[in-house]
Amino acid sequence: MKELRQTWRWFGPDDPVTLQDIRQTGAVGIVTALHQVPHGEVWTYEDIIQRKNLIESYGLTWDVVESVTIHEEIKTKSGDYSNWIEKYKESLRNLAKAGLRVITYNFMPVNDWTRTQLDYTMPDGSKALYFNWIDLAVFDIFILQRKNARQSYSNEIVLQAEIKFKQYTQEELDQLSGVVMFGIPGEKKITVESMREKLSRYDNIKQEDLRNNLVYFLQQITPLCDELNLDLAIHPDDPPCDILGLPRIVKNIEDLEFIVNAVPNKSNGICFCTGSLGANPDNNLPEMVKKLGTRIHFTHLRNVKKDPEGNFYEDDHLGGDNDMYAVLKELLIIQQNVPNQISFRPDHGHQMIDDLKKVTNPGYSCIGRLRGLAEIRGLQLGILRSL
Repeated sequence: MKELRQTWRWFGPDDPVTLQDIRQTGAVGIVTALHQVPHGEVWTYEDIIQRKNLIESYGLTWDVVESVTIHEEIKTKSGDYSNWIEKYKESLRNLAKAGLRVITYNFMPVNDWTRTQLDYTMPDGSKALYFNWIDLAVFDIFILQRKNARQSYSNEIVLQAEIKFKQYTQEELDQLSGVVMFGIPGEKKITVESMREKLSRYDNIKQEDLRNNLVYFLQQITPLCDELNLDLAIHPDDPPCDILGLPRIVKNIEDLEFIVNAVPNKSNGICFCTGSLGANPDNNLPEMVKKLGTRIHFTHLRNVKKDPEGNFYEDDHLGGDNDMYAVLKELLIIQQNVPNQISFRPDHGHQMIDDLKKVTNPGYSCIGRLRGLAEIRGLQLGILRSL
């Protein structure tokens, strides 16, 4: 019986979790990117090989690229988008030349994953990532001051946001802004002013427009990916809902099936993130895995706990609302029917034990993910024995 491949996300030489640390976790592969390269610019073969050689010098392999970031002009299909697509193709050629195979990306406008708190205290004293609609409304309405922002929220949320805004100190408001706009570790931070400018680019772009732009982008790159034997894996929206007035197009099974059917090339596939998709109470994750089948090229395994208002925190990997046993069982059934190992990584983890005293990348401290990896490895072994 074939198991899923155990990998670990690493943010490069400046990551507080070192490659030597990762060797001790049980992971065998690395998931990383050249975060120092500005969005849209070419990843050179020399830089790719340098990173690959560094990883291999520690007895690990570079299994998945996460992510080759897509320039905003591609998403909006504006400006110099054709040139950005050509640069993207050049990066893909260089990655294939270096022996990389799985390429993760996302099509989220402006902001990557979004949270409103990075240190939500769990009952055991560990710290988790948290998303709260009222705090997002505080940022959106009173800090960002987006036009017509109030219309994006219920009357109750707007009322609670007004109350909370008056209670927050300036320091707390600044902290909230930093969390919402945190982005990917290792990449340049944005300001409120730059976020306003970026949001303005989407004033006339609706969900259907963004979806069409994604299809166009995939039509341009998938023939090359097929030729180079690359597997693309689009990451779902996180959270899987419209935020800050921006359209979201990778939220549920309808979106995912549209993406793989609209561009049926073999390279076009999914990064199945149980945490992102699991934040939508309408998503049945085991059924989604069944329907997507071999179009799943990579997977993130983590869990969330939701409340009736749609807020959520990131729970233990085997806790939360998502049935990790059922999801992993379906993934392992798929694994038996495909030639390449499907990589998974323990996505996010609580800041806990000694890591509480350290500076860590939010969601990417070592010990919380080590616990998650150990739990998933054990669950995987049990499922494989039962199969």
